[in-house]
Amino acid sequence: MTFAPSHFTAVLLFALFASTVFGITQRNDPRAMMRYGAYCFVLFVGAVIVASWLMFLIHR
Repeated sequence: MTFAPSHFTAVLLFALFASTVFGITQRNDPRAMMRYGAYCFVLFVGAVIVASWLMFLIHR
């Protein structure tokens, strides 16, 4: 059995792991870590959604 995520699932996994690392390494306070990690997660996912719409509109 192999793990074959869709593109969106792969983006969510990348955003989760990258935002976790950013939150841990860029802030000192645990509350600030969580807030910054969540902020980075939203930015990653939002940027991918915007970029995918732009590619759709350009291709069309």
